[in-house]
Amino acid sequence: MRFMKFLGMILPFLGVHAAALAQPTLLTLQQARQMALENNINVIQAQNNVESAQGQALAAEGQWLPNLSASAGWTRSQNDIVGGSRLVEGVQVDVEDQFSVVNRFSTGLSLDYTLFDGFSRSANVSAATAAAVSSEMTSYRSRQTAVFQVESGYLNVLRNERLVTVSEENLKRDQRQLERIIESNRVGALSIADVYRQQSQVAQDELDLIRAKNAYETSKLDVIALVGLDVNNEYLFTAEGIDVKADSAEMAETLAKYRDLRQLSMRAVEARPDYRGAQENLFASEKGVTAAESGYWPSVGAFARYGLQNPEFNRIMDNKNLQWGVDLRWNLFDQFRTNEGIQNAVTRKRNAEIALIQAERDIGVEVKKALLDLEASAKSVEVSRKALVAAEEDYKIAEERYNLGAGTLLDLLVANASLVNAQVILVNSVTTYILSNFNLEYAIGERTY
Repeated sequence: MRFMKFLGMILPFLGVHAAALAQPTLLTLQQARQMALENNINVIQAQNNVESAQGQALAAEGQWLPNLSASAGWTRSQNDIVGGSRLVEGVQVDVEDQFSVVNRFSTGLSLDYTLFDGFSRSANVSAATAAAVSSEMTSYRSRQTAVFQVESGYLNVLRNERLVTVSEENLKRDQRQLERIIESNRVGALSIADVYRQQSQVAQDELDLIRAKNAYETSKLDVIALVGLDVNNEYLFTAEGIDVKADSAEMAETLAKYRDLRQLSMRAVEARPDYRGAQENLFASEKGVTAAESGYWPSVGAFARYGLQNPEFNRIMDNKNLQWGVDLRWNLFDQFRTNEGIQNAVTRKRNAEIALIQAERDIGVEVKKALLDLEASAKSVEVSRKALVAAEEDYKIAEERYNLGAGTLLDLLVANASLVNAQVILVNSVTTYILSNFNLEYAIGERTY
């Protein structure tokens, strides 16, 4: 009895808790962007590459510092000579067994510093620094790419959600029409063929709705994977922060803002991280040529050595050794290895020059394509809206004519199909226009994250 009372007390709370667990998590586009910057695999890998490049730059700068090393050692030598009879200068001599042990303890410090290495050190520092900056630019572009991918996927989710609504409305409309046809058939006003034809249409509508819902759920999973969320949880994608209306005034203002293609291309060249990365790669390759040419120069270094050694560890300070000096090394012939290195460095430089030129061309093409897509999508929205108005009026007329007996069911089905098609086209046009806005911003590359 007490157990039943206990269950009666906790069940309401369990029901509330279960309902809370079943509620989907609301997700906005801005939240999805931020999650992608934190969890996207490509972004994380690019940042790891930045840290590696920065470590290489630090190591290159360390070449300007002296190299200091310490050493310590212990050596034990053991001699064991077996005695016996020996012939020494014609005389037979008995020699006793001999056994000796010699210990040697040593320690020391060594300091080396390169005074001149044919400008290789300064060139390596410049090249490594430029490579680190290039890696940072690559990382920055990967962040922009991840955000654009999320925006594209997020808009696809909203588009598919709207298409589900269109399919649901179409199904309800055809179901209502089926009910009217069935009732008219009962009183003898319509034939049974119309009933069967409308039932077939409703079945097709149900199939279209299933496909639309599946596409909607699949697109949600794509975004969830991009931003690194748990696929086992439920999420509700909201349109907060997105202008889903795309009215004529806003589109006209946007097109006016992006009217000058030449100016857009110049802005993109100045802002795009990948172009700046290509510039840094070219600079690094130029310094690579200088570093390769250093093989033809002599190298000058200074050194200092300080050491202690003694057979007895407690008397190691009794034997001290200090050396210092300057050495000069010049490789007069290295089987053309320096020449090979120079040729490879020059080739990398030429390829970097070509890559920079191609990057500028690609940016110009991407910006122009993005602008053309934006203009075309804006016109498509206007045309789609007019087509939808016409399709709605055509459906109303076909429905009235059919209900009055002046039209056929086939005319009504055709008008309904045209209406659904116009609704789908408008949804796709508006989504494409919003995505074209994001794509143009991505092509220009001025967004900061």
